Amino acid sequence: MTSITQRFCAEESLAIDDPLVGTGTHAERNLLISWPRARWQRSMRRAGDMPEDISTEIEAIAAGGRRVNLIHRREQPSHRHCLILMPECLRYDVPRDELPAFLQALQAGAALARWAAGRVEGSLILCCTHGKKDKCCAKFGFRTYRAIAEAARHQSSPFEVWESTHLGGCRLAASAIVFPQLHKYGRIGFDDIPLLLQAEAEGRPYLPCYRGASRLAPVEQCAQVAALEWLQARGVRGEVEVEDSAAADDDHRLAVTVRWQAAAQRGRLVVTCVASELIRHDTCADYAGDGAKPARIWRAGGIVTAADEPSPDGHATACRAGGDATCLPRSD
Repeated sequence: MTSITQRFCAEESLAIDDPLVGTGTHAERNLLISWPRARWQRSMRRAGDMPEDISTEIEAIAAGGRRVNLIHRREQPSHRHCLILMPECLRYDVPRDELPAFLQALQAGAALARWAAGRVEGSLILCCTHGKKDKCCAKFGFRTYRAIAEAARHQSSPFEVWESTHLGGCRLAASAIVFPQLHKYGRIGFDDIPLLLQAEAEGRPYLPCYRGASRLAPVEQCAQVAALEWLQARGVRGEVEVEDSAAADDDHRLAVTVRWQAAAQRGRLVVTCVASELIRHDTCADYAGDGAKPARIWRAGGIVTAADEPSPDGHATACRAGGDATCLPRSD
């Protein structure tokens, strides 16, 4: 008998050096609804036992521009739902038979006070365990969720951890997102978890698994993360802001200006981002479906300090991208 080797898009994505950076896009406005994971369907906002009137209201909310995800924790009662609005950080406690009224009131901008259950304190972490969407999210996501939830219990900073339906980027499992910061992560390993929680407790993204700022375009995420790595390599923890980009040679190479600030230090960097094409399976379903497809990816090809801008050590520099870059004094 011939054995069939299972293929996992997350393992293939790692093997072909599919970059994490540039995949951080996520909606800013979110509605999270607790619903038992065993009932989730392939859609990120539908469950097998979800009444049609509730599904109709949820689809209307999604059409209005607020992303809807189902979330799950074992201790949450199945017919009493925790609903969380982000970025408002508001929590509501809603019995199932009152869900249609709540969802209608939310759409109408009406008062929700009778369901209010306080604010979300600290950070909320969602870990994708949506196995009905992609088997990688079951294989890699659930064990990562359990490890994050266990580690969070030992943190002095408050972290609330839930399982979640699809967060985007199944091939990057295990995936997670931190609210309200909107820090999106992929390929989270067990060794990453304490360092990720420490970074989040300190108010900064954990760069080895960070996918880029959710509000930025992929090429801007590429420049943002390269700049953060450049600063980290110099022992500097700072904030960065992408200013603008300009074509360098052709549309496959963009020079992106990034402003950085750390305490009394500040400066500007120019990050050259290079586009290329990668043939990949975005989900495990692609193996039996349309197969691998081309995707445009961005990588940082080099970083220089902007004209007349000093580096953190007081010298203008030019270097290759990446945290371990070798930098040389600029000759210009």
